[in-house]
Amino acid sequence: MTELHLSDLEKDRVIEMAWEDRTTFDAILLQFGLKEQQVIELMRVELKLSSFRRWRKRVQGRKTKHEKLRDFKEGRFKCSRQRQINNNKISKR
Repeated sequence: MTELHLSDLEKDRVIEMAWEDRTTFDAILLQFGLKEQQVIELMRVELKLSSFRRWRKRVQGRKTKHEKLRDFKEGRFKCSRQRQINNNKISKR
């Protein structure tokens, strides 16, 4: 594995971004300078084996994780049932 010089906080953020369906590997590369293979290696080291396997199964072939395969270029998906967040509090319907 290539040596990664990331703080614990940065590693946590990369792992969080890798788990997100709509965050592309290109976005991780832009923010942290990690290529897709390096993200995979980081996930392999930092996650439990079962969690890593679940993540790999989930990510492999997913169009939203690769900028070139996406159907959309800008914006983000938001479920109509998703609540609004105002002043760090979730508003009630």
